Amino acid sequence: MSVKKILLITGGSFLGLVLLFIGSMLLAGLLFSNRQKGFREGPGVGLVEVKGMITDSKEPIRQLNHFMKKDSVKAVVLRIDSPGGVVGPSQEIYEEVRKLATKKKVVVSMGSLAASGGYYIAAPASVIYANPGTITASIGVLIKFSNLEGLFGKLGVNSTTIKTGKYKDAGSPDRPLSAEDKAMFQSLIDNTHEQFVKAVAEGRKLPIEDVRKIADGRVLSGEQAKAVKLVDKLGNLQDAIEEAGRMAGISGEPEIILPPKKKVNYIDLLTGSAEERFNGVLNKAAGRGLQVIYE
Repeated sequence: MSVKKILLITGGSFLGLVLLFIGSMLLAGLLFSNRQKGFREGPGVGLVEVKGMITDSKEPIRQLNHFMKKDSVKAVVLRIDSPGGVVGPSQEIYEEVRKLATKKKVVVSMGSLAASGGYYIAAPASVIYANPGTITASIGVLIKFSNLEGLFGKLGVNSTTIKTGKYKDAGSPDRPLSAEDKAMFQSLIDNTHEQFVKAVAEGRKLPIEDVRKIADGRVLSGEQAKAVKLVDKLGNLQDAIEEAGRMAGISGEPEIILPPKKKVNYIDLLTGSAEERFNGVLNKAAGRGLQVIYE
C-alpha cells in the first residue's frame, strides 16, 4: 500500500499515523511474544537465568513454575551467575528448584560465579555443571554493622532511643554493639549457617559432616568443587543443555524454550520504585536495614 493511500485512509491526520504505528508495534510484539512462549510442536529444554545479587525471588520462581506446568518442557537448565544474596529469597528459590527437580530434570550451569546464595539455589538440582574456573561454594553467612557514633559526635548529631527490650536497637549505628548484642547476632548467624549446611547436604545427598568441613566460607574453583562433590561435571552452558536433553529422553539437539516475558505495569513500576526508595530511607533512618546475607 502506498504512503498516499495510507494518508487517505487515516485522513492525513497525525493522530492516525500514530495509531497506525502503535498498531504495528502491538502486532509485532504479539508475534514475538507467541514465539517466545514456545508455540512449537516438539519437546524442548527450558532455560532460566539468575544473574547478579539475589535480592528478590519472584521472577525466578515465576519462570520455574511456568516450566513446571508446561508439558512441552521436558527438562530445565538453570543458568547461574551470582555472588549470592539475601537469605530469604535464596531459600525460596532453592525450594522451587527442589520441587521442580521432583517433576522434571533440572541441570544447573554455573557461569563465572555461583557462590554462597548462588550455590545455595543450585544445590537441589539433578546435575550441576561448572566451568573449571567458576568461582563457587563460599558456604557461609554474614551480617555487617557500621558504628557511626564518632562521626555523629563530630557533626553535633545526638539521638535518643526509646525501646521495649534491651535488644530492640541492637546494631544501631549510633552506639557500639554490646557483648550481649554480639552473642545474640552470633546465635542468629550460627543458626542460619546450619540451615545452609543442611540444605547443601540434602540437595547434594552428602553426609552433613562432609559439608561442614568445607562450609567455612572458603571459595572453590569448579575443579575443586567437583573434587569435593559440590559439582557433578565440568562443562559450559551448551554441555548442560545437551545433558538436560539426554536426561529428558530428547533425541538430537534439544530446542531451547525461553520463559515468557514478564508483563510490565509502568504505573506500578514508577510508584513502586518511589515507594521502595522512600521506605529504604525510613528504614535506614530508623536503623532497621538489617539483612542476613549469603555472601
